[in-house]
Amino acid sequence: MTLHLVKLCVGAEGVDDLRTWQAARLKEKKKSGEAPILAHVTRMVPKRAEELLNGGSLYWVMKGVIRCRQKLLDIEPFVDGEGTRRCRLVLDPDIVLTQRREKRPFQGWRYLEVADAPRDAATGGDVEEMPEEMRRELEELGLL
Repeated sequence: MTLHLVKLCVGAEGVDDLRTWQAARLKEKKKSGEAPILAHVTRMVPKRAEELLNGGSLYWVMKGVIRCRQKLLDIEPFVDGEGTRRCRLVLDPDIVLTQRREKRPFQGWRYLEVADAPRDAATGGDVEEMPEEMRRELEELGLL
């Protein structure tokens, strides 16, 4: 059975901010000789890792709205330099736009059942290049 995670994307104004930040992080890793693996570090280790790695994604909430997702590739528990247990959520670098879904603020991450996850947004050159506000309005009208 597949399961997803949902998490706040603190500091990002939108999907372009997330893309820019992640691209810069991968570039830094390559430059320093680290493996160019995109990961988000969190304190808690998901107990349902097997379900998450069975096709699950991390859905990002920006400014109170789920906006995009990234496929989960691996979940790696580790201990940091200060002896604190942490978890590395390894992500596919491809960011998939989703239909907008409001989500109230919360701390950490939450499980997201497949039935409750927003569908992927319409794709194509015109839609992906469309201003965010226009795309939101067209989704609300049911045209995307």
